[in-house]
Formats: sequence, C-alpha cells, structure tokens
Amino acid sequence: MRDRLNIFGIDIVKGSVRSRSRRPMYALVRMEDQKITSESTVSMFRLFRLLSEERPDILAVDSLQEIAADQHELFFFLQGLPPQTKLVQVTGGEKKETLGKVAARFNISFDRFDPFAEARTTARVASLGAGAEVIAFENESEVVVSRHRSPGRGGWSQNRYVRKIHGAVQLKGREIEMQLSGAGLRYEKKETRAFGGCSRVAFRVFAVRGQVPVGTYRGADVQVRISGKRLERIRFRPLSGKPRYLIVGIDPGTTTAVAALDLDGNLMHLESSRQMNMSGVIEALYRLGKPLVIASDVQEMPYSVEKIRRAFSAVSYTPRQDTSVEAKLELTAGFPYANVHERDALSAALDAYRQYQNKFRNLIRRVPPGHDLDEVRARVIRGQALGQVLLDMNAVSPAAPAQEAPVAPVAARHDERVRVLDGRVKRLRTFMAELQEEVKAKEYEIHRLQGRLRAVHDTRDMQLAKDTEIVKRDAIIQSLKKRLRKEERNSRTLARRIERIRTFAELSMDGEVLPVKVMDALTKEAFRRLMDDTGLSEGEMVFVQRTDGWGRSVVRDLADIPVRALIAPAPGESDPQIRSVFREAGIPLLTDTDTGVQVRGRQGLAAKDRVEAALARWQEEQAQFLREKKSSQIEHMFKEYKSERGKEVRKEGAGDHGRS
Repeated sequence: MRDRLNIFGIDIVKGSVRSRSRRPMYALVRMEDQKITSESTVSMFRLFRLLSEERPDILAVDSLQEIAADQHELFFFLQGLPPQTKLVQVTGGEKKETLGKVAARFNISFDRFDPFAEARTTARVASLGAGAEVIAFENESEVVVSRHRSPGRGGWSQNRYVRKIHGAVQLKGREIEMQLSGAGLRYEKKETRAFGGCSRVAFRVFAVRGQVPVGTYRGADVQVRISGKRLERIRFRPLSGKPRYLIVGIDPGTTTAVAALDLDGNLMHLESSRQMNMSGVIEALYRLGKPLVIASDVQEMPYSVEKIRRAFSAVSYTPRQDTSVEAKLELTAGFPYANVHERDALSAALDAYRQYQNKFRNLIRRVPPGHDLDEVRARVIRGQALGQVLLDMNAVSPAAPAQEAPVAPVAARHDERVRVLDGRVKRLRTFMAELQEEVKAKEYEIHRLQGRLRAVHDTRDMQLAKDTEIVKRDAIIQSLKKRLRKEERNSRTLARRIERIRTFAELSMDGEVLPVKVMDALTKEAFRRLMDDTGLSEGEMVFVQRTDGWGRSVVRDLADIPVRALIAPAPGESDPQIRSVFREAGIPLLTDTDTGVQVRGRQGLAAKDRVEAALARWQEEQAQFLREKKSSQIEHMFKEYKSERGKEVRKEGAGDHGRS
C-alpha cells in the first residue's frame, strides 16, 4: 500500500521524437504529496530507467506528441511503462485544451516559455485531478514463456541440451499457471509441445496488465514476456470522475432548446428539437455535466423548467423583467444558433453568466493557487462563505486517492459509481412520481380537448363542404362569364360586319356607281382578312391597294369565287407577268385610272360607265388573247405532227435502203 501520490511531470526541452539526429531531452519534475522533490533533465532512455526504478503513480504530459510520433510508437511507449503507472494527458482527451486554460481552472499561472515551469504545472494539475488517462490496452493480457537461446546444430550432447531448455520452459509455464490460479484470475493456456517439454507456453489472461502477478523475466534458458491486448483506437478516461459545473439556459415549448455554458462562459452545448421532452433534457444534461444554475429568459420561471431545476437541485436564475428581443440579440452576438428557440436559451444562459461574472473575477483574485476554481465558485453560488469553502477543501487530505491498495482502484471506482447512481436513482424516482401526476393531469386535459376538437372538426367539415360547393359554383360562374364575354365580342364583330354589308348593298342599289371591296395587298393574308371582314361573293369587284408580293394562289382563290373584276393601281398594268396570269385565270384586271375608283376605308366606289367601258375593252383584248392562244396551240400541234411525220418518213426510207 502506498502512502503518498508520486507523480512525474515532463516537458520537452530540446530535440524531437521525430528527429533521428537530435533525440529529445525532457525536463523532469518529481512531485510527491503535492510537493516538488527534484528537478532534472533526462533523455528518453534515462526516463524509462527512472520509471522502472521508482514506479510513479502518474506520468503527466501536456501533449502525447512529445513522447511518440505516431500511434505505433505510443503503443510501444505504454508497453514499456510499469503496470501501475498511468500516462495522463493533462490537456484533455479527444477535446484538448491549452495548458494555460487547464492551469487557470486551478488559479495557477506559469511561464509558458520555461520547460521546467510547464513540467511543474503539468505535475501539479495532474495531482489535482486534471486531464485524462491514456488507455491503449483492453482488459486482457498475454503472458508468453519461450526459449531464451537457440539449441543450434549441437554435437554429442545436443539432445540432453534441448531437453534441458524445453524442460525449463515447461517448468516456468507451470509456475506461472500456479500464480494465476492463486490470484483467482481467469485465463486460457496454449502449449507448444517439443522434445523434452515445451518450446512455448502462452497464457491469455482476462485481466489488465497491472493485475497479473507475473513480471518480465530473462534467464539463461527461459524468458517471460507480458503484454496487453491493444485496442483498435486509443481511448481517454478522465482522471477525475467529477462532472463539470454548468450554467444552463432552457427555452420550453413545442420546440425545446437547451444551451449549456461552463463557469468560464464557454459554450459547451446548444441544441433544439420538437421531440425533446423533460426526461430527454435531463438525460442530455447528465451527459454534459452537473447543472449549477438553471436560467430562463422570462421573469417567472416556467413550470417545466422549474421541475428540471429541482431534479438537479440547481440554483435558479430569472431576469427582473422579460428579456427583450434586442437584448437577446445583443447577448448572443458572436454565437452561432439555428433558430429563435436556441437564441432564447443561449441568451438566458449568457444573462445568468453575466450576472455572476463579477463575483467569479473577485474569487479568482482571492482564491490561492492549487484550488479547484469550479468547485469554489459552485459552493459560493450555493451560498457558502469563501473562507468556509477554502477551510473545507484544505481539510480534505490531498493524498486520499492514493490510500488504496494498488489492486483496488477498480473496486473504489465501482463503489463511487454506485453511490453516484444511487443518488441519481432517488432523484429520478422523485421526478418520475411528479411526472406521473403530471401525466394524469395531461391525460384528463387531452380527453377534454379531444372532445372540443371533435366538435370543432364537425363544424369545420360542414363549413368546408359549404365552401367546396361555393368554390364549385364560383368556377361555373367564371366559366359562363368567359363564354358570355366571348359571345359578346363575336356579336359585336358580326354586327359591324352586317353594317358594312348593308352599306355595301345600299351602294350597289345606286345606278351610277358600283361598290368595290378593298384588299390591302394581293396576298393570301389580305384575302383571308377580307373574307373574315365582309366576305366576297360572285360577281363583286375588288380593289387592291398594292400588288407587290402577289402570288398565283390568291389569283386562283379569286377565280374560284369568281369575282367580276380586279382593280389595281396604274403601275400594276405595266407588269406583263401579272396580266398574263389574270388572262389565264379569266379575271378582268383593270386599273384605277380606267375605272375612276375612289376608296373610303374598306370600301370604294367606281363609275359604272367607266367600269363597263374598261370591261368591254378587256373582253376584246381577252378574245384576241384567246384567238392567239388557240392559233399558237394549233401551230404547235402542226409542228409536232410535222416533226413526228418526218421521223417516220426517215425511218421508212432507211428500211427500204436496207432491203435493196
């Protein structure tokens, strides 16, 4: 049984574990019962010699990178440590902090440029429970007994020599088996039989290396090697099981948000969820640490937040009046949050921290170095006087953790764990009884609200059915209105068309003038517009305002009606191609100068006598055109006949010449 806690604190002075030329040198500080006994500079080899000789309880470092370049070297380093020596990284495990932050937690200051000052600080904070133990091996160990020398080729006494070595291996294996059985450890044994005994005996012991009552041994014929079973990944276990104190802000409601700060104002956790209930909040806070202050952003703390506060026996904090949105935005500036619920919870926690911030600063000036500032601040917030707190903490023996036997840490931690869990179970049972009462009240409220909800649903369904029918009728009305507007537009269009046709008919009744319908151009589009506007009947005359862009298809459409005549501007008369097309179609093509046409909008008038005279001239020209055309056709037929007959005569003459 050890009476005092022996700690080695180291910090690298020069060199590096990654360098082959400049091997590392360390500043070593020995501390016993929180008192520094010696300081020296050692190499890695000398450090292992001292560890094997003095077997300290803790080897404290501020970074694992100072003793091993990678994980493989770290396993090798841990394998070489004495079984009872713990490797502790005082800056934390997975989430590391700087040594300055860790030391500030115990109100310790140091010169970070002095390796011996860092080594002293490392040893000191480790003695106060800071940091995490490095765990690299499972709860299994392997003990291997094997030959220490090779039999070789040998001579006359070779067989006797081999029997002697193998017999020694077998005997050593039996001695170790008796030691394991005497210690009550469970193990598995595997022997490799050889001439005269065993060449190798391996034990798989289901215990940590420190609990195996066997040490490494090297004799003349036999060697014993003990090693732990490596974990797939390095793990860290906090050196002190005491949870950190927290300042927690809670925003209850449909979406519950929780924000947790440590006593230095650092954000540790921020979360919101619609599925989170009170039990979920309590479980999440238990995993984070120990809530010291539970805060709300309203003047009167909500009932659900008050129940969570009772579960932890925490100090409550509420503002003097409900926190405004502007104040919340000012408090949470610089902190990330996902929604307004997280913002409200975070602002409540920050407001509580701001309330205690001056008191915390005052305590830092008054508390001597070497005391856990979080514990001091927690007790002062709970109402204890600072002098009484320091007296109580000094009364506790600093060497208490080292009063237990080397093989008892597991049992001690188990008892401490059981005590903590018993207290937690009692609090949870009380909280569960309160929750059950609340559940009954909520169930009654749910049944009452469900009845009201059914009545509201029935009324709502009737209203929805009525609204659906109204929407359907409105859609029908809108459709009919659209149809009505369309028909009204068609009616107005037809009325205008009838009016133009009536006007045209009235003009047709006048004996001195003839009505003329007007086309914009001699194109299909203009013809289609004329047909849609006033239509075009057989025997009517059409005036074309311009002939550029004309086509044969529109001439065919006019011939199909057929129109009486087409009147074109005077320049159109000089186009021989258009005249020939109209001659072929049989449509009289007149000019506006011959007919004296006068256009007013989409209608026009032409002098009857001038039109008839122009038509008479065109008929004479048409008759002459037809005679010439017929004559040309007959002449063409004659020429074809003459050509064909000449070919036949030449063919017959060639045949007679051949017969002769």
